[in-house]
Amino acid sequence: MAYLRAFGAYLPSRVADNHELAAAAGTDAEWVLRATGIVERRFAAPEESVASLGIRAAKDCLDNAGLTARDVGLLMVASSSAERRFPGPAAAIGAGLGINGVPAIDLPIASAGSLFGMALAAHLAPAYGNVLVIGAEVMSRVVARHPAHRDTAILFGDGAGACLVSTERGFAEIRDALLASDGDFAEALRLDLDGPLFMDGRTIIMQAARKIPRAISELLARNHVAPAAVEVFLMHQANLNLITRVAQALAVPEDRFFRNIQRYGNTSSASMLLVAAEWWRQSAVAPAGPIVFAAFGGGLHWGAVLAA
Repeated sequence: MAYLRAFGAYLPSRVADNHELAAAAGTDAEWVLRATGIVERRFAAPEESVASLGIRAAKDCLDNAGLTARDVGLLMVASSSAERRFPGPAAAIGAGLGINGVPAIDLPIASAGSLFGMALAAHLAPAYGNVLVIGAEVMSRVVARHPAHRDTAILFGDGAGACLVSTERGFAEIRDALLASDGDFAEALRLDLDGPLFMDGRTIIMQAARKIPRAISELLARNHVAPAAVEVFLMHQANLNLITRVAQALAVPEDRFFRNIQRYGNTSSASMLLVAAEWWRQSAVAPAGPIVFAAFGGGLHWGAVLAA
């Protein structure tokens, strides 16, 4: 068995609101809010990196778990905005935590990487003990690297989240996971080596609005859990309208989906762990019902995880 033991988070201090982003994108702040549900997002300072953000989130998570980095047996880092092609940030984060020698795996899966990491951690924890999963992104620099369409540049922010999966104990057991990929739509959301971030927004929203509810429904059905019985849905914060559509497709109240996209924007693979950390911090007691994690991203990759 594998348990969710703790979450952690780190957000840069600089706030970039819609007025700043709208001016750069040639639109207005009201349109940004209507289109995305985002009011503001965080941007990393010049001296901050994907690895430094990940280290801060990892330390917060370990502090929350009452453990030290020496208790970690395996590290997995999801990021789509690393500063170089290789090595990825996982080894640098391990070094920053003082755990050189502990295996550190990079998961360069945009938006869905931390979900895949959590699902893999549930299987790997019996072999490695405590598995630390981190999602860290500095998407502001990806968008700034090239001129971008207004519907892309306005979405993204920076941050890092972390999750500790343990075989010993935790506040919820990871019961099951459903992961899927479809390379037929790989061109719809991509970041080429020397090109700008490209997103076919219409295709992505259509695919996500179909695939996420199906994945959640299949996962719940095979575990004999009704959507109405789920206490909280912790989903990748891509777009407020998408979250609304997923809630409607599952026929559950929208307020069952914990949200912070309005304050942090789309932080790609960091977002699901950031929303989980904020929800967990605000929850004074252990959850009374099942928890569903869900994400969708470039690849295409998507899926859901059930914990209870």
